[in-house]
Amino acid sequence: MKVLIVGSGGREHAIATCVAKSKRVSKIYCTPGNAGIAALAECEPIGVMDFDKIVAFAKEKEIDLTIVAPDDPLVAGLVDALEAAGLKAFGPNKAAAILEGSKAFSKDLMKKYNIPTAKYENFTDADAAIEYLKNSKFPIVLKADGLALGKGVLICNSYEEAVDGVKEIMLDKKFGTAGNCMVIEEFMTGREVSVLTFVDGKTIRVMTSAQDHKRAKDGDQGLNTGGMGTFSPSPFYTEEVDEYCRKYIYQATVDAMRAEGREFKGVIFFGLMLTPDGPRVLEYNARFGDPEAQVVLSRMKNDIIDVMEACVDQTLDQIELEFEDNAAVCVILASDGYPLSYEKGFEIKGLEKFDGKDDYYCFHAGSKFADGKVVTNGGRVLGVTAKGATLKEARQKAYDATEWIDFDNKYMRHDIGKAIDET
Repeated sequence: MKVLIVGSGGREHAIATCVAKSKRVSKIYCTPGNAGIAALAECEPIGVMDFDKIVAFAKEKEIDLTIVAPDDPLVAGLVDALEAAGLKAFGPNKAAAILEGSKAFSKDLMKKYNIPTAKYENFTDADAAIEYLKNSKFPIVLKADGLALGKGVLICNSYEEAVDGVKEIMLDKKFGTAGNCMVIEEFMTGREVSVLTFVDGKTIRVMTSAQDHKRAKDGDQGLNTGGMGTFSPSPFYTEEVDEYCRKYIYQATVDAMRAEGREFKGVIFFGLMLTPDGPRVLEYNARFGDPEAQVVLSRMKNDIIDVMEACVDQTLDQIELEFEDNAAVCVILASDGYPLSYEKGFEIKGLEKFDGKDDYYCFHAGSKFADGKVVTNGGRVLGVTAKGATLKEARQKAYDATEWIDFDNKYMRHDIGKAIDET
């Protein structure tokens, strides 16, 4: 069969790596792809939001399954456009992708169906939000309602800081129209854990756990980013936590979406906070997390095409997910200055050192070809990922492998998975 992957980052490279392992797949295409994905797929320079061209390309190439990976095209309805053209697509339709597209919607959904989350209020008026903050407990969390590249969340430690945050989100429109509505949420403490799940509208299958590092600098300092590294599994995601989440969060979310007439097919990412009072939902994503996909999919034993088709065809109850009994760690090599301003176009050297090494992966997030060379083309450039028998071993191998790669302006955190050493 022929498969089309929509997207251009490390998540899409991880998906392409999985798809390439499937004996059922004869040809992989990717729009627009990157320099790493190009080793596995034929890349076509079509933007992820150019729906007409994507649909026309899928029809021309007689694509059997299109995997829509990024949030923007999912929330805008690319799956709907593909299905309307008679094409099979993996991912939620527009009505279901609102689970990620609107934080206000997802918070209201959790409240209505008693899914554990932080206390909150939604605001469309900046003055009302500022008035509410006068009687709030700090620190407090401000969230832009819409998509903001994983950066539309502010943690404010004082009233003055929070007022500035309201102005930044709602008046200055730092995150564009994502800030037309804003969620003010109580600040929760505990360990953060990410759990990815496959969903077919009714049945849910839980993947292995992971833990992301969002802050740009060591020690969780600096600005929020799209993710500076991750590890899987999380030692804090115990059997007890899993049992609770399956009962009160995972299936409850799938059932709630169906009850709302928004049947969800695809991947639901559950961002969890393990609070002293039990697990709570921090956020939903309507797709694979990045870089979480890089450590989770590296450990999955199933044929990903079988699982994705089961989601589309609503036969997921016939699938049991299997993961390797090991661990994986991903360290992001970024451009210094990310997530604010950074230079691009530097040659990346050392990529060939990953060839033929089973436990090592170098997932491209921001790369392209220029004059026959692979050069940097984004803030997050590469996801250096390694597997090991234990988390500590995987972490050591991943950091060793970061030394194989060299490019000007190379930057990374040095404490990804350091919490492992504390357990």
